[in-house]
Amino acid sequence: MPIGIPRTASAELPSELTALSAVQLSAAIRARQVSCVETMQAYLGRIERYNPVYNAIVSLLDDGTCLAEARRADEELARGEYRGWLHGVPHAVKDLADAEGLPTSLGSPIFAGTMPESDSLHIARIRDAGAIFIGKTNVPEFGMGSQSYNTVFGVTRNAYDPSLTSGGSSGGAAVGMATRMLPVADGSDMMGSLRNPAAFNNVIGFRPSQGRVPGTSADLFYSQLPTSGPMGRNTEDTIRLLETIAGFDSRAPMAMRDALPGFDAYRAPELSGLRIGWMGDYDGYLATEPGVLELCEQSLTSLENHGVQVDRVLPDFDMNRLWQAWLTLRHWSHAGRQSMLEDRSLRRQLKPEMIFEIEGSLDLTAADIATASVTRSDWYRAVHTLFERFDFLALPSAQVFPFPAEMHWPSEINGHAMDTYHRWMEVVIGATLAGVPALNLPVGFDARGRPMGMQSMGPMGADRPVLEFGLSYELVTDHLQQRPNLVDRLA
Repeated sequence: MPIGIPRTASAELPSELTALSAVQLSAAIRARQVSCVETMQAYLGRIERYNPVYNAIVSLLDDGTCLAEARRADEELARGEYRGWLHGVPHAVKDLADAEGLPTSLGSPIFAGTMPESDSLHIARIRDAGAIFIGKTNVPEFGMGSQSYNTVFGVTRNAYDPSLTSGGSSGGAAVGMATRMLPVADGSDMMGSLRNPAAFNNVIGFRPSQGRVPGTSADLFYSQLPTSGPMGRNTEDTIRLLETIAGFDSRAPMAMRDALPGFDAYRAPELSGLRIGWMGDYDGYLATEPGVLELCEQSLTSLENHGVQVDRVLPDFDMNRLWQAWLTLRHWSHAGRQSMLEDRSLRRQLKPEMIFEIEGSLDLTAADIATASVTRSDWYRAVHTLFERFDFLALPSAQVFPFPAEMHWPSEINGHAMDTYHRWMEVVIGATLAGVPALNLPVGFDARGRPMGMQSMGPMGADRPVLEFGLSYELVTDHLQQRPNLVDRLA
């Protein structure tokens, strides 16, 4: 089925504009059924009411500045000037990316309030599509760990239960959408940062194929673990934002050169005949909180009822070898921050997890890095072999349900001690190290109302088929329709 922007009749617009999906809102603004000022007022009102509790949006601009930008967007429309599908749409940028006019704090007191001179590459594309930047979304310090708290802005709380964590590092982005304080959101992912918070807040998060969304970090050639990507309240919105931020740029030499099709080309495929390899917890290798696998398997059973073939499968690989390679490559990615340990005043401002990563880089040898790179290559080949049998591979998006917001990270899962601050997130490294596209799809809630999600992974470069599968998945499930009951004060 085509997913072109729907024409929303004025009489059908909801009484609360923030209930519109990003695609619906875009159509209403372009058709001038709703003004950019009305849209901004609706979102600012919602932020004023709920952000003090959930703390998803930080560095928020004042209302006058935001409304002035909205009026300018309305005036452009009146002159027949239309910048793109995000024309007049409020947007908050993840606080690991740069947006001119907004501080980039990285969740760190060391960099708090730093004003960038220009936009990050993918953020410039969002601006060019007409978005109005109103602030940033909260992250963990330097994006480290899937728990969005820091000493600069505090903790971001889960949309479905503010006593619990939002996940991270795109925690503010996920909660901003789940609470309808944002229509759509950009994020980034190294160790599940687009997938884990999406699972914890019942939204969509998509880690694209490595190189699909170009980046311009200091290291253009070897930094191939993180990537920017889109998040949405549904798969349609996610597709539309991916279309905006993806595409080759000569400033990013490792970026993919093939182009994704336009938004209107996407179709929800027939489910019957699709083949999914369910990897679960790698046959007990991963410690997993009770209930996580069961929710995923319930959703897989519902897919089987629509003709999908689901088979349990294990990669032909030593998973502990993969973890050791991950530790090496993760440590190496922080080698450029070693000087922070030498400066006592800076070191005192670093959280222990960052110190752990930097210290881990100190004794790395070229042989260590080469070994880890070969392991990563062998892992890619093992995953590639599985895709000869399956259209998609599936794993939980997290090994635990959202945990208390005051807890920095789970020290144990189901009686198994976690030996590092991020061992509880090991389930996400498979897609990262293979560089393949991975889509978080919601699988429902446990008895305590805590959300969970499942990763759907496709072959390298198969971003479109993975997202199209997400469209079909939404047609046969209702998890995204289960909205949170928001509160405007903590109990």
